[in-house]
Amino acid sequence: MNRVKAKNSTATIKRVSSQAELVQALTIRILVFVREQGVPAEIELDTDDQRAIHFLAIKLAKAVGTARVVMRRGDAKIGRMAVLKSYRRKGIGAALLKRAILSAKRLHARRIYLHAQVAVIGFYQRMGFRAVGRVFDEAGIAHRKMILRGE
Repeated sequence: MNRVKAKNSTATIKRVSSQAELVQALTIRILVFVREQGVPAEIELDTDDQRAIHFLAIKLAKAVGTARVVMRRGDAKIGRMAVLKSYRRKGIGAALLKRAILSAKRLHARRIYLHAQVAVIGFYQRMGFRAVGRVFDEAGIAHRKMILRGE
C-alpha cells in the first residue's frame, strides 16, 4: 500500500488484490460512469477488467476512487479513472493517476496513454500528458487520446 498526500487529506492507494476489492472498484465506476454520466453498463464493464491491474483509493476505510492499467502490445492504457463526487478536487484523482503511471513504468510500458474526457483534459495536462489526434466519441462522451510526455 502507498500512502499519498492529497490536498486536504491522506488517501491510501492500493492495488486491488481480492474479489471484494474488485467489486468495490466496479461499484465506484457504476456510480460515476453509469448513474452520474449515463454510460451504458454493458459498455462500462468490459473484458479488459479481467486482465487489468486495478487500484482503489481508500479514505477513512471507504473506497472512494478507482483506476486501472491495461497492457496492450507493450503499451499501457490507463483508464476507468473515477472518484466519488463528494471526494473530488481533493487530490485523490492525482494520487490514483500517479500510482497507475508508476505501475505502467514498472511493467516497462513503451508508451503510457489514456482516453480523456474533453472536460478534464486540463487535469491530465497538469499531470504530464499531452493531447494527440482529434476529439472522438466514446460511450456518448467527447474524448481525446493523451500520451504521457517523454514517453
